[in-house]
Amino acid sequence: MASKGKMAEKFRIGIIGCGGIAVGKHLPALKAQADAEMVWFCDIIKERAEKAAKEYGTSDAKVTTDYKEVLADKTVDIVHVLTPNRSHSFITVDALEAGKHVMCEKPMAINAEEAKKMVDAAKRTGKKLTIGYQSRHRSDSLYIKAEAEQGSFGDIYYAKATALRRRAVPTWGVFMNEYEQGGGPLIDIGTHALDLTLWCMDNYKPKYCVGTTYHKLGEKFPTGNAWGDWKPGEFTVEDSAFGFIVMENGATIVLESSWALNMLDPREAITTLCGTEGGADMLDGVRINGIRNGRQYVLKPDLKAGGVAFYDGAANEDPAAREARLWLKAIREDKDPVVTPEQAYVVSCILEGIYTSAKTGEPYYFNK
Repeated sequence: MASKGKMAEKFRIGIIGCGGIAVGKHLPALKAQADAEMVWFCDIIKERAEKAAKEYGTSDAKVTTDYKEVLADKTVDIVHVLTPNRSHSFITVDALEAGKHVMCEKPMAINAEEAKKMVDAAKRTGKKLTIGYQSRHRSDSLYIKAEAEQGSFGDIYYAKATALRRRAVPTWGVFMNEYEQGGGPLIDIGTHALDLTLWCMDNYKPKYCVGTTYHKLGEKFPTGNAWGDWKPGEFTVEDSAFGFIVMENGATIVLESSWALNMLDPREAITTLCGTEGGADMLDGVRINGIRNGRQYVLKPDLKAGGVAFYDGAANEDPAAREARLWLKAIREDKDPVVTPEQAYVVSCILEGIYTSAKTGEPYYFNK
């Protein structure tokens, strides 16, 4: 992208990783943005990059299996890192050092140490970095966030972050590979619920946590899994994980996550908030509760009937499209992205704390 005054010019974007999350979320969302064009596609499987380039790229889009070729192109403004978790950190750091703004898929990194390297690189280079927590961009999330900012809940002292599946283990790619992913449902979908909850609470100061992880159902065949059975020995991560997190101000967050759990109420990437003035949940659409004139009340807003002051966009804009649009807007206007690297780093710290507590059987203290 050229001089700052030429606002009509399109951002030139390089895609690193052309698998499921790329074609299922990022590429269609970017294709819909008038001020963006995808000019590079990188994947370790060249045919996958070629297919993505043909469907989503410019007519002269380039394809490679080496991400450093993308970074060497000085005309590339932005890079989207859409690879397995293990490579998030070093590719992102390299891209920032090469002068690119970076959108990295969630989770930020495989552990807190790697996530910190990304935060530091963004500060050092002055380039923007954000993480793909698109659940913040749903209409229900936006409404609850607006209520929280207006003080409707008062002091939020208890919350629940929920990402529970009954039998929906992703059997493709490297999801079940602990080395590549760093974990199972906790780091995959629990991370969305935790990010959403911390954001709505506007509380990023954890004190300690206690965690448990379970690998109870991975070798029970047939599995009854939504995406079919896996092979014995393939499932090397937890099938469920739970955390109890105490924040520095005394607030409590309970985190629930599973890919496989014998339960009948699956819910993914939702939050429940309880404060001194009211509460909210996502158990049946958005429900706001409290006491008014000495009576209990429940408010169920119609999210199809327009927006709120906090909301920027159409009433039912697709979350992925909104994420892409506001990411590009943050770069163009030189503002913080909706998801800051510092916020995402705290999510990674808490996830690591829960995994560590589960392994040691002891509480995990932050800032020790």
